[in-house]
Formats: sequence, C-alpha cells, structure tokens
Amino acid sequence: MFKKMLIANRGEIACRIIKTARRMGIRTVAVHSDADARALHVDMADEKVHIGPPAAAQSYLSIEKIVEACRKTGAQAVHPGYGFLSERSAFPRALAAAGITFIGPNPGAIDAMGDKIESKKAAAAAKVSTVPGHMGIIGDADEAVRIAGEVGYPVMIKASAGGGGKGMRIAHSEAEVREGFTRARSEAKSSFGDDRVFIEKFILNPRHIEIQVLGDKHGNVIYLGERECSIQRRNQKVIEEAPSPLLDEATRQAMGGQAVALARAVNYDSAGTVEFVVGQDRSFFFLEMNTRLQVEHPVTELITGIDLVEQMIRVAAGEELRIRQPDVTLKGWAVESRIYAEDPHRNFLPSTGRLVKYRPPAEQVADGVTVRNDTGVQEGGEISVHYDPMIAKLCTHAPTRSAAIGAMAGALDAFHIDGIRHNIAFLSAIMENPRWQSGVLSTGFIAEEFPGGFTGRAITPDIKSKLARVATVLDHVENRRKRLINGQMANHGVSPATARVVRLDREFIPVTVSEETDRQADACGWAPGQPVFSADLGDGPVTVQVRRILNGYSLSCRGVALEAHVYTGREAELAKLMPEKAPADTSKKLLCPMPGLVIAIPAAPGQEVKAGEPLAIVEAMKMENILRAERDVTIKAVNARQGDSLQVDAVIMEFA
Repeated sequence: MFKKMLIANRGEIACRIIKTARRMGIRTVAVHSDADARALHVDMADEKVHIGPPAAAQSYLSIEKIVEACRKTGAQAVHPGYGFLSERSAFPRALAAAGITFIGPNPGAIDAMGDKIESKKAAAAAKVSTVPGHMGIIGDADEAVRIAGEVGYPVMIKASAGGGGKGMRIAHSEAEVREGFTRARSEAKSSFGDDRVFIEKFILNPRHIEIQVLGDKHGNVIYLGERECSIQRRNQKVIEEAPSPLLDEATRQAMGGQAVALARAVNYDSAGTVEFVVGQDRSFFFLEMNTRLQVEHPVTELITGIDLVEQMIRVAAGEELRIRQPDVTLKGWAVESRIYAEDPHRNFLPSTGRLVKYRPPAEQVADGVTVRNDTGVQEGGEISVHYDPMIAKLCTHAPTRSAAIGAMAGALDAFHIDGIRHNIAFLSAIMENPRWQSGVLSTGFIAEEFPGGFTGRAITPDIKSKLARVATVLDHVENRRKRLINGQMANHGVSPATARVVRLDREFIPVTVSEETDRQADACGWAPGQPVFSADLGDGPVTVQVRRILNGYSLSCRGVALEAHVYTGREAELAKLMPEKAPADTSKKLLCPMPGLVIAIPAAPGQEVKAGEPLAIVEAMKMENILRAERDVTIKAVNARQGDSLQVDAVIMEFA
C-alpha cells in the first residue's frame, strides 16, 4: 500500500479524499494555487506544495507542476478527484513515465469513455442502448443547424470533453442552435481546453439516472446501484438521491448489467459512472461515462456502506476487489444537496466573497439518521471567482425516502452561512415541494416548478404562525437579559408588558408573553447573537435562521424568509403610520448581476434592441451568462468593455 499520496485537486473533494487516506494511514500532499494558500484542504494535508497563480490553467491543470510536486515530496500516487485533470489520459501517462501511480482508470479506458463522442461509439459496439444523434465533430454553426434538422428538434448541444453542465445547451430552433453552438464551444474551450461539440436528440420529460461501477485490474467489475440526478438547473445537478424512486429491481439489474458490460469492454479498472437518460416508462439510453469519482458519490456510499475512495486506492495499488456483486445491498435512502455560492433570487448568479460565518449542522448518526457534510471551506475563507461555486455537499441517510427528506429539511434549516449569497433557501423549498416528495421527477423539474425563477417558498398560515411565536420567544429572551442587573432580575415594582405585536409580511399579529413563553425561552438555549434557534414550541421541533435587525429579526425556515418586527402595542400603532420606502429605480440601467469578466458586448450606443436579444455576456466561475433585454430598449451609453472585471451592480449600460 502507498505510504504517501498527492491530491491533484482542491476544495471539498480534496478534503474528502484526505479523510479516507488518513483513516488508511496514508500521508497526504495538498497542492494549491495563490488563491488557495489558506484553504481547508491545505490545512488538512500533511504536506503542501504551491503550484502557481489562481488561474486553473496555470496551476491545477498543469501536469508538469503536479508531477514536479510528486517528485519534490516523494508522493507515490496521485488521486485526481473530479474535474481538472481527472479525465485527461495524458495525466496518468505522464505520471507513469515518472514512476507514479494514478488512482483512477487506465489511460485507454479514459480515451475510450472520457470523450463523449468516442464513448457513444463504444457503447453502441457493446450493445448498450444509445440516444439518437450525430457523433461526429461539428465544424461550424451552419453544419450544426443542418445536423439538428436531421436529428429533429429539440436537440442537445454538448461538449465532447468535461462535464458539470458546462458546454451544454438545449436548442428548439435554428436560432437557438446557432447561439447555443457558439456558447457551448466557448465554454468548453474555457473549461476543458477542448472546443469540440456534438449534437444528440433531447429526450422530452427525461430523468437522469446513473449507475456506479467499480472495477479492478484483475477483470472484476461490479455495479453499486443507481443514483437519481434529475433535479438539475442549466444541466448542473443540484440534488441527488440513491436509490431512484422510479426504478424497480428488474430495471436496476438491466441498467447495471449494461453498465458493467460497457466497463468490461474498455477494461475499466477504478470507480466510474455510467449515465443514462431514462423515460418515465423506465426505458433508458446511454448518455455518457464519467471516468472518475462523481460529485454525488456520497449517496452511494451511504446506502451501500462502501467507501469508494478507499476502493479506488486499493485497486490502484493492485489489490483485487473483495466485494462481489451478491455482496452489494442497498440499505435505506440517501439524499444530497449541493450548497452553492449563488443567489437564487437573482437567477442563481454566482456570489463571491468572504465566509463571514460558516456554521454547518453537526455531522452525526442518531436514531437511524445520518447527517454528513462534505465541505472544502471554513469560516473566514474566500469563495473565489476562479473556481466552482460549490461550498459543500450536505447528505442525509435514513431508513426511508420520506425520513431522509425530512432529515435534510432539518439539516438545511440548521446550516448557517453569512457573508455571501447561497442557495439554502431554494434547497429547503424543494424539500417541501409536494412533487419532489412524491418522487415524480424529470430534468425539467426546476424550470417547471419555478417557472418565474425562485422568489421564496409560498408563505402558509402555519409557517407564519410558527415564525411569529419564534420571534416572540427571541424577543422575550433579549428582554429578560436587558432586565438583568448583576445577574439578578431587576424588580422596580412594575411588571413588564405581556402584550406584543409581531409584524410579519405586512401583517400585524397580536401575541401574548406568558408563562409558557418563559418556559420556552428557558428550554431553547438560544442566546442573543447566535445564528440558529432550535426549540419545540408545542407542535414539534423547529429550527430557524436568525439575524438581528432593528426592532426584530430576519428569520428563515423551510425556504421561507421573513422579517419579524416585535413591537409593544403603542409601537405597533406608530409603525402602521410609517410609509414604505420605495426601491431605487434601475429600469433604465443594465447592472452586472454578479462579479465577472465581460466576454462580449454586442450592443452599441444608439442601437435599438428587441426584448430577448443579448446585451452583454459575462463569465463567472467558468460559466458564460447572457444578459438579455427584458423589453425593447434603445442603448444610450455603454460603460463597460470586453475584458473588464466587474463587481455586483456595476452599470454595464444605460437605456434612453
């Protein structure tokens, strides 16, 4: 077994790999760019090596620098994680030439499966069901339009290399093919250094289900069940679960058998994933194979009890799989939520900055429920514009799907982040969504359930009543503290008022401070300044995010965020007389919705632009965001240029 291994990656996956290596007694080496000098994975590793500036092309994507880091530290093996160099066959070849072991599949398997075009050809040869499409390289937009017409709309334009939703576009018309082809090529070039794209038929109302495979260097290949990955936004997975609520045992075995057949055909010898697009009738078609560890691998680990990173390390060391197919049993249900640095209220645009507070729920196993949090950040750390915006992967496991969802909802309520925008409220809203809870899913779920974007979960009378009671208890705790003198409650012969009015969502709700409120204040254990309140207010436990504001609190729970102002009766009367402050008028300005780099500004001063036409293209975290006109406008002035780095709300252009 290896004595020292280097992790050629960063963030949560590097930290996750270090945990397994530490348990196996293997020393670890972290590599880092300038931007990651104080990152969590660097702190966790036994050794660290600086490999260059923030840009991935000059650091994490440099094979030469990774090999040199191995030589410098004496690392015998390299785990690539996912992304970066994990699916480049040149990387394991370079490592082999230097006498270093690659903890992943052999280069031949990467060549055969890592390229989406070649993998579909290999899948067809192995008699695996494949989606209709054009597997050749497409030269220009005109050829893309011709091919799309032959395949039939709608079509999916996809980058041949890489993954993670980058370099992918769905097109329903010739115009969308032309624009999608250009954007997909540009994103693919930026993210993977390979601008080849192909086109395939887009299956309507599909589900995205993948099979985890595991092979060794002795010809043994098994599958470890499936993962449902249909909850996606812009082809980027958001929530995953295992197993799938759609599959029956017969379909699971059929998909697993095809996945194993494909892996055997290319002599696959590590952990990998065979992805399928699946119809609601359980018909399935090969989509692609990822020749690496998947982001969502924890849900498979939770339902099988198998550490995939450990298996990858043992296989790379030449060990034979000790697990046989009959040994694989799926127990319970697991759900994973990806916590992203993005603003759901602004079309999920990336958010960068410092994590002023980062307080995830405690990882634990209690009463048959597991809470696991794979993360690569810590309080005070920086979310950089240079890398993927993922903060953490929050996972829960329970005996049933409904129990796992309930545990996830509670864990999300307890997950406190301050300093940047994040998607926790959005994830919480999904957990409360009846369609999600019923398991009737498709890759169009988010677009269909949130057609106008995310504006917060609908406020029900139940949640409003619950938050009003929470605000009352919070206010009572603070008032009791204010009346303390030298640790004793002050008594001036005047009893404090028991009547309060809580203002929630423009509604004034009368409440009473009673002996029960006193008991709840004692039992909750909350103290002013703490960001999370947890208690049982008589109808079950509740966990709420708390932020102090003038005369009250900003409260967030189960996807609902409200400001709760707590008044005396007289204060409430006066508050009703206060005018509402009107927001600033920005209707004649195009503001940059996130920090990013201006890729192009196709509009010019004096130009008339129709609704829906592009005004600017801004890249953030390797994703190109097209800012379109919301109505017909005439450009008055353009304040930004191609190549400019902009901050949030920077004025890109003004309208007449």
